Amino acid sequence: MSGVTIVGAGPGDPDLITVKGLKRIQEADVILYTDSLVDEALLQGDNIQAEVLKTAGMHLEEMVAIMIDRVQQGKQVVRVHTGDPTVYGAILEQIALLKEAQINVDIIPGVSSVFASAAVAGVELTVPDLTQTVILTRAEGRTPVPELEKLKDLAQHQCTIALFLSATLTKKVVKAFLEAGWSEQTPIVVVYKATWPDQVILRTTLQNLDTDMAQNGIRKQAMILAGWALDPDISKKAYRSKLYDQTFTHGFRQGVKTEQ
Repeated sequence: MSGVTIVGAGPGDPDLITVKGLKRIQEADVILYTDSLVDEALLQGDNIQAEVLKTAGMHLEEMVAIMIDRVQQGKQVVRVHTGDPTVYGAILEQIALLKEAQINVDIIPGVSSVFASAAVAGVELTVPDLTQTVILTRAEGRTPVPELEKLKDLAQHQCTIALFLSATLTKKVVKAFLEAGWSEQTPIVVVYKATWPDQVILRTTLQNLDTDMAQNGIRKQAMILAGWALDPDISKKAYRSKLYDQTFTHGFRQGVKTEQ
């Protein structure tokens, strides 16, 4: 029996899908995709011969029932998600129902919006001697977060934090960071619809985050990156990786000895 492949479509730009993901889409008999988040251009063209179904208006059971029906007809089904499906992709409940129906599921990763946002903003999320940790999380809204993962507590680490699904919760975000001891001047980069044609990159500070997002009308589909790695003047400062230091020896290069 055929199965279901969950494909990460990437953040928006159709060219940012993986080669493997695109090949699986082109081989599919049936494609279900989140039309509110995935660029339709990805599913068009002479190489796409599949039945294409939009799922933004479907509930879980309705969508999975279609997948099960098509697989039982012997068809290869592809479910296309935005970004990388393993992060806030809501795939677990789909997989659970498909497994109940004894249908095999495999996952092809995609470029996450967090990394696309960092790329279009021209930043590195981990900077030697400054921060070596990135926390991917969300502010608490209608969906609660576990007690041990409250934003205030995570922010105590003072590392780079990437906030998914939090564009309408900026007041909560600012409050949590300030309570964790963050400076009001902490750099923030907000990327609306990273890699889409209408992408917006907003550079601000913790103090001005809520006001600047409101003034720019950003209240959905935004990645919030926070921390001193986002400092616009970071390149002028003396943060350097050991990897490319001329005195650093590794398996592919002998470091240059310096006079003591």
